[in-house]
Amino acid sequence: MMATWIIGDVHGCFVTLKRLLDRIEFDPEKDWIIQVGDLANKGPGTLEVLRWAKGLGDRFRMVLGNHDLHLLARAAGRRKRKEDTLDLVLHAPDRDVLLAWLAVQPLTLSMGETVVVHAGFMPSWSLEEAEKMARECEAVIRGGGIGDLYARRKVVWSSGLEGLDRTAAALGILTRIRTVRPDGRPLLGYWGPKKDAPKGAKPWFENSAIVAEGWTTVFGHWATLGVFHGPGAICLDSGCVYGGSLSAMRLEDGEIVDVELREG
Repeated sequence: MMATWIIGDVHGCFVTLKRLLDRIEFDPEKDWIIQVGDLANKGPGTLEVLRWAKGLGDRFRMVLGNHDLHLLARAAGRRKRKEDTLDLVLHAPDRDVLLAWLAVQPLTLSMGETVVVHAGFMPSWSLEEAEKMARECEAVIRGGGIGDLYARRKVVWSSGLEGLDRTAAALGILTRIRTVRPDGRPLLGYWGPKKDAPKGAKPWFENSAIVAEGWTTVFGHWATLGVFHGPGAICLDSGCVYGGSLSAMRLEDGEIVDVELREG
């Protein structure tokens, strides 16, 4: 029987990814993979992961994560970070083909009653609004404007923003949000466990308009939240690259399978 598997943040952990694919008995002739973003960076095998994903053709779909965007920004001349493991990609003979493929991946995917995004949404956004924001961001990225967006990474979302400030802030929500402040403003700097969030801060998916519309959002990005299943929200980031595990959920029945990190 065919299956659609949604896989959490891979972060270049190719050996662990292969073990997960074996565990779920992935068959590219009949199964599909959807990935929640952050294929790239931190782990040792980003080049192999990208080649594998691209090689699956239409059997593989993903949404862009913040580290995938960082790879595109590095290729456009942005500064290297200490934790980057992207040099093999940037110097690979098939670099341009891989980067062109990555740059046209979407920021949201919706199917049935499920929507996939890397990090999340503003609680006030409807799905229609969120997808409109995503398409605006994608148009800039595909037009070669990742550097312009990256230069505006510190712009915080508010409804009155315009132009590239609005686009960059929306991109920050889609790929970096975890919690919101009591007044509803995004708190992009917090990455710790849900229970330790600053006073009054709440996960973005609590009181979400998209959840109220009946959608279930599957996301990653929040490694300290781990595998989480709440009303209308499923997190699949189990912290693989930090020594945790890599998780996959079968869309058809919600079964979750994971394998521990092993890159040696």
